[in-house]
Amino acid sequence: MEKTKVAIIGLGGIAQLVHLPYLSKFNNVELSAVAEPNKNRLNTLADKFGVKEKYKDHTELLAGSNAGTIIVATPTSTHRDVAIACLKAGKDILVEKPLARTLQEAKQIADAAKKYKKKAMVGMNLRYRPDAMILKSLISSGEIGQPFYIKSGWLRRQSSNQKWFTKKEDSGGGVILDLSILLLDLSLWLLDFPPVESVSSQNFYHNTKTIEDTSVSFLKCKNSSIVNIESSWSIASQKDSFYFNVFGTKGWASLNPFNVFKRIDEHEIDLTPSQTESSLSLFKKSYMNELKSFIGAVNGLNPVFSSAEESLSRMKVIEAMYKSSDNNKEIKL
Repeated sequence: MEKTKVAIIGLGGIAQLVHLPYLSKFNNVELSAVAEPNKNRLNTLADKFGVKEKYKDHTELLAGSNAGTIIVATPTSTHRDVAIACLKAGKDILVEKPLARTLQEAKQIADAAKKYKKKAMVGMNLRYRPDAMILKSLISSGEIGQPFYIKSGWLRRQSSNQKWFTKKEDSGGGVILDLSILLLDLSLWLLDFPPVESVSSQNFYHNTKTIEDTSVSFLKCKNSSIVNIESSWSIASQKDSFYFNVFGTKGWASLNPFNVFKRIDEHEIDLTPSQTESSLSLFKKSYMNELKSFIGAVNGLNPVFSSAEESLSRMKVIEAMYKSSDNNKEIKL
């Protein structure tokens, strides 16, 4: 079978930890080109993973590479221009989250994907955790009844130490665009994407100046379900903390650890799978499954999950979070 030629633009942390090592293991993928302005990083990583074509930026790569599939892993401020250039050049793309700094920029990317009839996917890896996919199936089959409340949180160090990451003009935002956006996506996906009716958020700037380092949000959906999201780089904790709890009319479930309980009469039946995986294993598999899904979509084997078009409703909620905190009031969508 002919291999899918994949190019990676931007060789920062996510490319080094995920894209390069994982894609290099795929039998149906050829890592054919990389682009990175840091010459030392470019040469070192290209040599390490056996990538023959090396370019200093996306313009050079698009002019010289025949790869039809591209992963955009550059700073968020460049996502719009790089993504649109790739789509215009006839490439299918996976853009690391967030798709863009603002809803307006995200819409421009989604519009370009439509215009040039190419696939555009956004990296939302929590959906691809094995435990999350099992939970989605259990919810869809009605095992815990109608989910009405999701309580979620993620407290950890910021994902990048690069200077652009904490500059609002470059990153678009802080912990909301780093962590909350993933919890929001997972919540809405598990709830089958109910329209969000209102958002109340409070952001804090304890160790940062222009971007939030802690955020707490409360969302009301039009189907009467509610979602609580807290995320922080600065809340004191001995170790990283991730929790995700779903409460339904007939039971409840959680991720990390994975538990599922169904209520029958006055009894709770434990539906938790007997074998559970470590957090590290789930993290790795989430990205591996995401990349497999993307390559499958490029080759017409499955739809594009978490498309650029779909991300627009998510970005509307994100903008409402910032507006709510800035104006200290609930925002109706």
